This record gives sequence, C-alpha cells and structure tokens, in this order.
Amino acid sequence: MILPRVRDPRFVTIRRGGTLTDSDHHLLALWAASCAEHVLGLFESAQPEDARPRQAIEHARAWVRGEVKMTQARAAGGHAMGAARDLRGAARHAAYAAGQAGAVAHVAAHELGAAAYAIKAARAAAPEGAGEAAGRLECQWQRAQLPEAIRELVLDDQRLRNDICWSVFDR
Repeated sequence: MILPRVRDPRFVTIRRGGTLTDSDHHLLALWAASCAEHVLGLFESAQPEDARPRQAIEHARAWVRGEVKMTQARAAGGHAMGAARDLRGAARHAAYAAGQAGAVAHVAAHELGAAAYAIKAARAAAPEGAGEAAGRLECQWQRAQLPEAIRELVLDDQRLRNDICWSVFDR
C-alpha cells in the first residue's frame, strides 16, 4: 500500500479542492516516469516482448504534453501492473514502478509509488548483500532528478509516507 488513508491536499489539484497546480502535477508525472524508466531495463531483460511498462511510461509523458487523456494514461498504468503479476523480483518491481508512473495522471500521489517500486527493483537486482546499498544509490539518483519546484513537496512526502512505502526512503 503506497497511498495514505487520508489524501494529502498538496497532491490534489486546485480544481478538485486541493492545492496542487497543474504544472506541479505535470512535474510529478515526469519525475515518476523518470524513476520508472531508470529501472525499466530490469523488466525488459526478463520480458523483452512485453511493451506494457514502457507504454505506461510513454503515456505518462504524453499526458503531460496533452497528447493523451488522463484515462488513457491511467489505463496504461494498469496494464503495466498487469505485466508484473506473474513475475518476481526486480522485473516485477520495475513493472509496478511503470504502472505507478502511468497512474500519476489520475492521482498525483502515485508519484511516490513509482519511486518506491524503482528502489525495490534496484535492491532486488543487486548481488546478494548489496541490496541496501543499491537502494540507497537509487534513492539518491531519484532525488537528484527532482525539479526544484517540487523538490520539498516530494521530500516531505517521502518522510510522511516512508512507513507505508516499505521504508525505502530512509536508508
């Protein structure tokens, strides 16, 4: 579970009663797509014929550009998560990261799901005994990709939701 029981108004768009601007929502989607794409090879090496996770990442970016509707990006995210179901380990987590990235168009708070699953994928792909270090490096890489406009929002979200995101952000 990566979403809190009570929605944080900072991740709800202004037109829906929250405080999130459309431009920040777009930045969250792009950052989530980058996090997922960073580990996508872990899925694609295991399932080279399955394009669903890559399509979810592409749909997240296309939504930001106004080329697809939110429902299309969300559906692509669901298909990516479907690609994960029968897998284990790094490939499964990488597909879930892509699915979460696609879902950001619908619910901005999925941004942290993309990041958390990417960290889990990096951990799972690491040699035995190196998982924690690989997870820390992935988290550091993700944080280096954060646009300044959403940096504090995401870092605070990581602190607040770390416990429901497998504590991947405090290592």
